[in-house]
Amino acid sequence: MNQLAAELLNAMAKVRMLHVPYKGGGPALTGVIGGQVQLMFGAAAPSLPLVKAGRLRALALTSAQPSALYSGLPTMAESLPGYEANLMLGIFVPARTAASVVNRLTQTIAAILKTADIRDKFFNAGSEVMASSPAELAAAVKADMARWGKVINEAGIRDE
Repeated sequence: MNQLAAELLNAMAKVRMLHVPYKGGGPALTGVIGGQVQLMFGAAAPSLPLVKAGRLRALALTSAQPSALYSGLPTMAESLPGYEANLMLGIFVPARTAASVVNRLTQTIAAILKTADIRDKFFNAGSEVMASSPAELAAAVKADMARWGKVINEAGIRDE
């Protein structure tokens, strides 16, 4: 996702940043802190403690909307309208799972995510949560596949 966020910026801003592959977010963060690379697109959760400690400087959010996690930090969309790159996590079950089971799981998960304790735990770990319906998740996955598929093709990204 981090590479795709950078490639989306390349395409929309008509710039060309060099992609430096790392074997995970931890080594990439070390590369930025150590000055081996100038910037990275990274997840909020592992970056937040380093920003708070003054070891990293957050420049902008890739979400379309501001985040309470990074109060006062601008979004990329403020400078580049239409830019949005979010990491979305969902809960999936086998396709043939009974509708009654899916409904029960959806209701239970939504109720859990509404509790202050769970929301606070996610927030303190650097994540914001939202509940959605199976149909909303399926639509979001379909839209992401089309959007990111285009970015992957245009950037010439290949699975290695």
